[in-house]
Amino acid sequence: MHYLYLVVAIVAEVIATSCIKATESFTRLWPSLAVVVGYGVAFYLLSLVMQKIQVGVAYAIWSGMGIVLVTIVSIFWFKQIPDTAAIIGMGLIVGGVVVINAFSSAATH
Repeated sequence: MHYLYLVVAIVAEVIATSCIKATESFTRLWPSLAVVVGYGVAFYLLSLVMQKIQVGVAYAIWSGMGIVLVTIVSIFWFKQIPDTAAIIGMGLIVGGVVVINAFSSAATH
């Protein structure tokens, strides 16, 4: 169940982060609410996840996957295309998350 919470926390964080630009410095109500609620849900669920998964592992997965998903959203929503170095860097982040989950005894399964 904790991995499901982690996935929902990641999605909530990605939604919140993706809406920040639309808030126009928190002058627009609905995008601002999406940011506040999204981060609230994300951090609450992340706190539940950290009861079962080590802090470093949970945060590595949460932040790493968040970076990649926010970049994907920004490609389609904001037309911001990452360059080759950014793609390689994100590939290394994803690779790190895979290594942690596949080989580390710190990750709970």
